[in-house]
Amino acid sequence: MTFPNQAGNARKQAAHVLLEARREQYICAARRVLLLRLLEHGTATIDDVRDAIELPTGIDPKCFGAVPGHLARAGIIRRVGFATTTRAIAHARPVTVWQLVDARRAQAWLASHRPLPDLTTGAQLALPLVDAGASETGDVVSVAR
Repeated sequence: MTFPNQAGNARKQAAHVLLEARREQYICAARRVLLLRLLEHGTATIDDVRDAIELPTGIDPKCFGAVPGHLARAGIIRRVGFATTTRAIAHARPVTVWQLVDARRAQAWLASHRPLPDLTTGAQLALPLVDAGASETGDVVSVAR
């Protein structure tokens, strides 16, 4: 028996999976921006990244908090201090200043993390999405159009 809200629930779950994938797309792009900025200038802040990456409606800019941690744990960048943010909305709060530690490893990271395709247009929208709640069983939820 099919309940009327099952189709709606499936669409909602598929949208959540797409949103999560899109978030990862922006984090990867932001890491690329940070590394490229560091390779060119030696130091950077998250303000440099936020200036270069435009997030669509529905993606919380707090996701940028995940950008430097992975690179720092990998020994590619390190925190060297703090600066006052240049974003008026942030009310002059301090942001971390990052410094490049290993240019060779930064370039290797960039080479192995190519820009991801835009997940909001084209054939990607027709691909079946794995339901996050059913991932252990391998069930697939298709996005109804």
